[in-house]
Amino acid sequence: MRSGAKVAVIGCVFAVVAGGVGYGGYNLYSGLTGDGDGVGTRSASGERKSGPPSAEEIDETAKDFLAAWAGGDAPKAAQLTNNAVEAEPLLAGYRQQAHVSQAVITPGKPVGAKVPFTVNATVSYEGQSKPWTYSSALTVVRGLSTGKALVDWAPAVVHPKLTKNTSLKTDQASAPPIKAVDRKGRELTKEKYPSLGAVLDALRKKYGEAAGGTAGIELVVTSTDQAVADRTLLTLSEGKEGKLTTTLDADVQAAAERAVKKYGQASAVAVKPSTGEIRAVANSPADGYNTAMMGAQAPGSTMKIVTAAMMMDQGVVKGPSAKVECPANVQWMGRTFTNLDGFSIPSGTFEESFRRSCNTAFIKAVKPLDDRDVSGTALGATASKYFGIGLDWQTGAVSVDGSVPESAGAETAASYIGQGRITMNALNMASVAATVKNGGFLQPVIVPKGLDDRPLATAQRLPGSIAGALRQMMGATARYGTGQAAMSVVQGDKGAKTGSAEVDGQGTSNSWFTGYAGDLAAAAVVQSGGHGGDAAGPVVAQVLNAR
Repeated sequence: MRSGAKVAVIGCVFAVVAGGVGYGGYNLYSGLTGDGDGVGTRSASGERKSGPPSAEEIDETAKDFLAAWAGGDAPKAAQLTNNAVEAEPLLAGYRQQAHVSQAVITPGKPVGAKVPFTVNATVSYEGQSKPWTYSSALTVVRGLSTGKALVDWAPAVVHPKLTKNTSLKTDQASAPPIKAVDRKGRELTKEKYPSLGAVLDALRKKYGEAAGGTAGIELVVTSTDQAVADRTLLTLSEGKEGKLTTTLDADVQAAAERAVKKYGQASAVAVKPSTGEIRAVANSPADGYNTAMMGAQAPGSTMKIVTAAMMMDQGVVKGPSAKVECPANVQWMGRTFTNLDGFSIPSGTFEESFRRSCNTAFIKAVKPLDDRDVSGTALGATASKYFGIGLDWQTGAVSVDGSVPESAGAETAASYIGQGRITMNALNMASVAATVKNGGFLQPVIVPKGLDDRPLATAQRLPGSIAGALRQMMGATARYGTGQAAMSVVQGDKGAKTGSAEVDGQGTSNSWFTGYAGDLAAAAVVQSGGHGGDAAGPVVAQVLNAR
């Protein structure tokens, strides 16, 4: 054993302390296998082992891996995993890029093949040092080709916040810290508003310097994707904080966070129709991917707002009172489309089909467009022309535009009811509702344009007759249609549209809902939430009531 490191074994728990830049020796743990054949590779009869690792193999493999890692021997630790090529750079970077100068790793009691452990480390860089403590876990599996008991490699073994294409780095921060405030000057922090974590990271990366800050020294999770902001894990020295004013509203944000927290996977966005200002962005889980602004999923029947605008713009229907057929099912290019529970409206109006979300009406009535050879492009053209979809929104944070691609065959009919290849997120659908309420599209922003004078997307205003018709039909949906139950608690001038989107391999559809009340619009999606009014509807109602 080299100097500068020691290992203590007490029962089945060990700790490795590696001091200084040398990190210590190669064979740090006395039980470390030295013959190169791995722990438990062959049975007593000499046959290569198969099946799940034994308790003894799990214990020994975990100890050997953790000892090699804590001792700074990345090649040895990597060879004890089932993906040494990917493991070694990340393990080596623990010392070389993360600048961990000391590490004490203590494994806990295994739970099956999973071994939890705690890390007590010291990070040192340019004369600055700070303790760093966290917990993680590893899982021991049987190597497919070798029969060895090996650590099942994943970046999260090194730190639970690491994912593919990320690593740990300690350096001068890539951007100065910011003090983000809402439109009334109230501070917005990750601790108080967890859903804003990814948003605040993105705003810091883009506007830290413009906000007047200077960078400090930090340990971060950094990504190979330049669009993804660094995520701070430990601050060694504080930089100078810059102040950034956003369009968010702390009250609406708090309501959105409470609303989505009720579900395992959900997202919501609120937008002010008269200005396009984003008032809230919320996700559950709160510390995960910013699905609210960066998701791309089929929006289901909430897309019928855009389809209805297309139908009126193309002259397929004249307005809410126009007679349309709503049969129980309809055929399009060999595919059968049906309504929920097979309902039909023998002789109804366009408004009635809209507020009851009749799928077949939005397919059967559009068939004449096939004769004009625009059936596969008209929806995308309407989405872009009037709703600004796909026009490269510069919100101020990282966001993903909605997509309504050209379609053909049965996929065209599916697109009219928000299925097929159409993708949206809560931001996009909140903007759709805001456009209807305002009568025209205003690109959503989370940071005022004046900060960097970035170009904003523009679109034609909705023709007055179409805007009025959409407001009338969304109002009917909110008052006595599929959105009634959710919107009954919302007062004032209001409108809504429900949606449910089927996803391959998912037993229950995603729940979608978008609506407005007064000068606030909101949209939400709840994964596997079922009907739009059942899960996403109450989320939107709770957000709207915070206005």
